[in-house]
Amino acid sequence: MKQRRFIALATAAVLSGSLFIPMLAHSQAAYPNRPIKFVVPYSAGGLPDTVARIFAQRLGDRLGQAVVVDNKPGANGVVAAQALSSAPKDGYTFLVTDGSMFSINPAIYKNLGYDYKRDFMPVSLAARAPLYLAANAKVPVSNLQEFIALAKAKPGTLNYGSSGVGSTHHLTMEAMKAALGLQITHVPFKGSGQSVPALIGGQVDVLFSALPSLAGFVSAGQTKLLASNAATRSSQEPNVPTLAETIPGFDFAPIVGILAATGTPASAIERISLEMAQVAKMPEVIQTLNKAGIDPIGAGPADYNKAILGENERLAKAIAAAGIKQE
Repeated sequence: MKQRRFIALATAAVLSGSLFIPMLAHSQAAYPNRPIKFVVPYSAGGLPDTVARIFAQRLGDRLGQAVVVDNKPGANGVVAAQALSSAPKDGYTFLVTDGSMFSINPAIYKNLGYDYKRDFMPVSLAARAPLYLAANAKVPVSNLQEFIALAKAKPGTLNYGSSGVGSTHHLTMEAMKAALGLQITHVPFKGSGQSVPALIGGQVDVLFSALPSLAGFVSAGQTKLLASNAATRSSQEPNVPTLAETIPGFDFAPIVGILAATGTPASAIERISLEMAQVAKMPEVIQTLNKAGIDPIGAGPADYNKAILGENERLAKAIAAAGIKQE
């Protein structure tokens, strides 16, 4: 009796073990099996939020799970960074942000409480949104080279608007000025909602702004596009040259990507990265992003890391050229 009972127990153990292995494998392959959260460090309506929402819908369709956008503005990205770091490192919470959180903010603000290399792992370079150098219709230039010649011929007489001190709009112009030896006076505003009307009204001669803010005025002949601040020409305005064609290596187009907290499983990062790359190729996604002045990319972790580090280096030089000090 004892021998038969031992054999029965041993057989049950073997059977339960053989069942456990495929069940474990199935549970590991089931990622994701619940909703994913995209934390955005800005209010709804901005560039990172727009990118997050457009990608989230299609990504959710591909994953079979909802991708929820959670806006956590405040403290120059600290609130969002804390929301990410306090969440379990299980591949269900990600940060969607632009590069300024890692390039501009650390150069301007002390003791942010987060560090790119220490706290984050790049997942996907989702998109970029080039800014365009636009001139008031009455400025006597028709292209970038003519503008450069005018600025050099009349140093200090031209002015430019921006979305505020330390904005990408401001730093792009300061980088251009430094590279070309131009003297153009800065007139800061509180956002493009103020600076673009000032351009159209003639209060400033030129500025950098996103395409959606300028397109209607370009069509009406009230402003003209001279160049973009991206490394390559955008499919949205293929006839507009880049500043990189005049200044080698010039690239200040805002980028938006997805990051995970350090310690997130590599398998989750790889899955989200691969799916993001596929979403970026969808015609309807391309069309929707383009209407918002955004170019989809969908590059992987290595390319995104390279992009962040390169942007950090370029913007650090621009911040120094602008004379901005840490607060």
